[in-house]
Amino acid sequence: QVQLVESGGGLVQAGGSLRLSCAVSGRTFSSGAMGWFRQAPGKEREFVAAISWSGGTTYYADSVKGRFTISGDNAKNTVLQMNSLIPEDTAVYYCAGDPGLGRFDYWGQGTQVIVSS
Repeated sequence: QVQLVESGGGLVQAGGSLRLSCAVSGRTFSSGAMGWFRQAPGKEREFVAAISWSGGTTYYADSVKGRFTISGDNAKNTVLQMNSLIPEDTAVYYCAGDPGLGRFDYWGQGTQVIVSS
């Protein structure tokens, strides 16, 4: 059905940047949203950013506002531009899709981001 594949993770120094990409294949949807979540070792998965396809509205966690930017294309692929990275951003990042039902039902396999101090 729907498959999401993340890429672009890696190891960077504090203050650096990374660009994460999520490629979508299979069945897609015209409404809903695409988002990014992250999970650090020993911690719960948390919301990072999302973009709504109906109006192009973006949403960000307070911890990343002003540093991260989410964008998408007509194929519902999504990109997360991460700037001014800090060690607290270290986590496995997952992209996810909300088909318009109010929850994220589709998930990628994750890509690791490590920010060194």
